[in-house]
Amino acid sequence: MKRTPVMTAALDRRRFLAGVAIVTVLPFAPARATPDAMAASIKQVVGDVAIREGRVTLDLPPLVENGNAVPLTVSVESPMTEADHVKAIHVFNEKNPQPHVFDARLGPRNGKAQIATRIKLADSQNIVAIAETSSGEFFSASADVIVTLAACIEDVT
Repeated sequence: MKRTPVMTAALDRRRFLAGVAIVTVLPFAPARATPDAMAASIKQVVGDVAIREGRVTLDLPPLVENGNAVPLTVSVESPMTEADHVKAIHVFNEKNPQPHVFDARLGPRNGKAQIATRIKLADSQNIVAIAETSSGEFFSASADVIVTLAACIEDVT
């Protein structure tokens, strides 16, 4: 039997509907980053340059009741002169849907290398802040946070 355009369209429609039915039946697993994904994201930012501990202070509560708005402050020791300043502050996490939380670009006119914001946390996890200096060096600090009520991932059951 030779297929006509109408028969081909009907088969394509059936295949599409069968595929949609399979996708809706499969269990939904929420997307989460992993420590390996966080390490890969950090490598994308710093390349092969060594990251040294120090000069960075990461301030966030060690225990938060609600992960929807967690206060975070990153401070970096720097003279913030034209010759020696912090170019960027990068923040990473290991369990949110995206491991690279944000970048803040700075310059000598900022006066001091400090940022403050609120972030969502999907679960208890490690947060890493990395400062990039004008000389191409990277410094870091990390902190573990325990979250009792997770954000970012909602259970739809």
